[in-house]
Amino acid sequence: MQTVFRPRTLILFLGDLAIFAIALYISLYLRTLEPVAEGSFITHLYPFSLLFVAWFLVFFIAGLYESRSIILARRALSATLLVAQTVNMALAALFFFFVPLFGIAPKTLLVIYLIVSFLLVLFWRVVLFPWLGLQRAEPAVMVGEGREIEELARVMNAAQYAPVHVAEIVSPSAPDLSHTIVDSMERHRAAIVLADFDNLRVSEAFPQVYNLLSAGVRFFDALSIYENIFGRIPLSRLNTAWLARNIGMQGNTLYDILKRAMDISAALLIGVVSLILYPFIIAAQKLYDGGPIFYRQTRTGHYNRPMPMLKFRSMSGTDQGNEVLKSKHVVTPVGRVIRATRIDELPQLWSILRGDMSLIGPRPEFPALVEEYARHIPYYNLRHLVKPGLSGWAQIYHHQDPHHGTDVEETRNKLSYDLYYLKHRSLLLDITIAMKTVRRLLMRGNA
Repeated sequence: MQTVFRPRTLILFLGDLAIFAIALYISLYLRTLEPVAEGSFITHLYPFSLLFVAWFLVFFIAGLYESRSIILARRALSATLLVAQTVNMALAALFFFFVPLFGIAPKTLLVIYLIVSFLLVLFWRVVLFPWLGLQRAEPAVMVGEGREIEELARVMNAAQYAPVHVAEIVSPSAPDLSHTIVDSMERHRAAIVLADFDNLRVSEAFPQVYNLLSAGVRFFDALSIYENIFGRIPLSRLNTAWLARNIGMQGNTLYDILKRAMDISAALLIGVVSLILYPFIIAAQKLYDGGPIFYRQTRTGHYNRPMPMLKFRSMSGTDQGNEVLKSKHVVTPVGRVIRATRIDELPQLWSILRGDMSLIGPRPEFPALVEEYARHIPYYNLRHLVKPGLSGWAQIYHHQDPHHGTDVEETRNKLSYDLYYLKHRSLLLDITIAMKTVRRLLMRGNA
């Protein structure tokens, strides 16, 4: 399914690039209401082209190029664009203030550009891009059964900008499966087949169906599409074969070195800068209830080893050991503020420097909770094959995390995101998660 999305994403990108340049030209005209000289446009285009790189990064962080955002959009496009372009203009103002090398100080121009670029990008994405016909859903036949197959079909059919519309779900138990698939395709005039190839009956039937490749029929693995759209692993499909294919025990030496270098660099930078907040947090804690500033907990870390973890206290007491299974502590007013801004996590930067944690990885749990979940959730301890992190894939996309209590079903869902990270982890994914964490903190919205 990635090949279905990529041409659309490329066209979106190229369109945004053209809009950025056109908006600059129009803004130059509106600033003086006189024809724009070619030399003036080129003079401004050169520094602005450097900014375009940063602006595209902001668009990426805002999720404006993600297939996931196209399918599972949670925010209005206009609101996301306005926030993204406001951030872009702030970056531009800082750029021209701190890098005065181009002989221009476009203060009025930036205000005009913010309005013009927002309106043009919105017009391009809402009107012109759909007009190209790339948003039109193609009919598809889905072959498979189970909760994930039904969920995928339901979401694809409900999404406004999905690339396909599932016209029919063919059960693998159907007699003469290959003939049933072909009949369904002809009946719905479908040239796309989404199939669960992990199902033995499906894989056995497809050698005959693959003859349709020469007729232009395209075949996609339904479970790979499920992963791509939902960002999680379907837990019902986990078995030893899946683990052997996707979760290797051998690490990537270069990746491990680069990840550790990124951890140390970021932890040092953020840790030193954040020291300025410590006096204010300490004063607020002491003024409210005079209780301890920090609390030290034992969490389960890499390879199920216990590790110490330090946090700013955000509750009326501290949870240790089996207390977390029936916690009666409540979040304090100070705690609500430092939790909402994630300031309570800052002391964990020193755990990253020690090597107990990483910047990115599954969040560490209490040993009592780990023991409880491991009894009820198969493969739960796989999440401990990597170092726990300050932020992670599950923290970006799973929003029903049980805090200071037990919830087996929600933890099972959270594990599906952790396993997605284990399968796909790379330096690029780590950087993506870090940027999306910043976006979530700044915009206070779901990713």
